[in-house]
Amino acid sequence: MIADIERLQEKYLNKDFDVKNFLIEAETTVRFAWLSGETHPKFIDTDHPDFQAPPTFVGSLAGSRILPSDFPRFGVGMDAGKSVECFAPVRPGDEIIGKSHLHEIYAKTGRSGRMIFIVTRIEFYDKKENHLANSDSRIVIAERQHGN
Repeated sequence: MIADIERLQEKYLNKDFDVKNFLIEAETTVRFAWLSGETHPKFIDTDHPDFQAPPTFVGSLAGSRILPSDFPRFGVGMDAGKSVECFAPVRPGDEIIGKSHLHEIYAKTGRSGRMIFIVTRIEFYDKKENHLANSDSRIVIAERQHGN
């Protein structure tokens, strides 16, 4: 099946398809900090006056789905990377809300044929609806050609 990129963009971009609550636990954020080599006291010392999760912590949180339930299947997806954008600290003890939507859908053609790239963005908010961070997950799909 050959994907119609423009049709996919019109139907799926920037429409929330998953909402999930996350309770941020101090033990988990400290463990994440240590495992990622973070040594700043505000990330590893629970008594620090500015104790918070490391900025990349939200990249470890996942929604219930990576794609909308009715998104078409046209090949095998592979992980193509993550990125995180932070606007405000995520604090242990807080419950935050992650809202997922497709942020980008685009194609590139290479030696092996057309590859479809899909970026799922989770936007994280606190209970007061302050936008804390974005976490983008990229999937690349080697599009199946007819007869394959």
